[in-house]
Amino acid sequence: MNDEVRNVIIIGSGAAGLTAAIYNARADLEPLVFEGEQPGGQLTITTDVENYPGFPDGIMGPDMMDAFRKQAQKFGAETHFKHVTKVDFSERPFKVWVGDELYKSHAVIVATGATAKTLKLENEDELMGYGVSACATCDGFFFKDQEVIVVGGGDSAMEEGTYLTKFAKKVYIAHRRDELRASKIMADRAKKNEKIEFLWNTEVVGLHGHRDNGGLKSVTLLDNEKDETSEMEIDGLFYAIGHKPNTEIFEGMLDMDEKGYLITKPDNSYTNIEGVFACGDVQDSVYRQAVTAAGSGCKAAIDAERWLAEQE
Repeated sequence: MNDEVRNVIIIGSGAAGLTAAIYNARADLEPLVFEGEQPGGQLTITTDVENYPGFPDGIMGPDMMDAFRKQAQKFGAETHFKHVTKVDFSERPFKVWVGDELYKSHAVIVATGATAKTLKLENEDELMGYGVSACATCDGFFFKDQEVIVVGGGDSAMEEGTYLTKFAKKVYIAHRRDELRASKIMADRAKKNEKIEFLWNTEVVGLHGHRDNGGLKSVTLLDNEKDETSEMEIDGLFYAIGHKPNTEIFEGMLDMDEKGYLITKPDNSYTNIEGVFACGDVQDSVYRQAVTAAGSGCKAAIDAERWLAEQE
């Protein structure tokens, strides 16, 4: 057990968590950052980031997160590649566990992010960022005049598919059923788009290609009505089957919506527990961009700094 009580513990290390660390470190709060199972967050599985302000030539996602980390460390943040397994917010100082190690803190910033749902196919991890993506807004630009396939049948699949038609010459939407879950207005918009073709009762069951040899080359499709498979050459595949916020360890303590996203108070990062703040994709199911996550991390850090000053 570590008897020292920290000013701030930040749980998570994507654009939100590391931005919060930069701000809290510059305020001499010496934040302790637990980077979690995916240090650097979702940007570490994005190859090129071209829509973050200040990088006209783009930057690799992992390189950007490494720069965020070094900047936080430069100002005094302490960062560890450790995964928080349990928390207790019932009294202050708050308790945070990493396995059997106990840490205490006056304030906590939750920046655990969200994880894109995927099909867990063989070869998927290797091809993520090399033709396989879970963010059309992030990666659509790289598929100019190419053919891509979107997996899903809800509003997000329609939105991603329609967005991709700005760049791709052809967009296939593969849905495992013969009717969409999407709202009528979103479905109609996609159906009217000449660049979109629907593949009904179709499941993607295989990915083919290699990251060192041009990335994704083709997919294996299963027609689940006929129980027949076929191979289709394709340049890109986008998952649009939803995201899952990483909030399991906060259940029963922090208020969440029906999907598990943390609920923060309007116009700030306060949760229902005073002294616990949330930022980034763990409380944002709408935008899910690096720049919005960084902005909310800034807000959480300022909220925590001001709250700590009031306690003193």
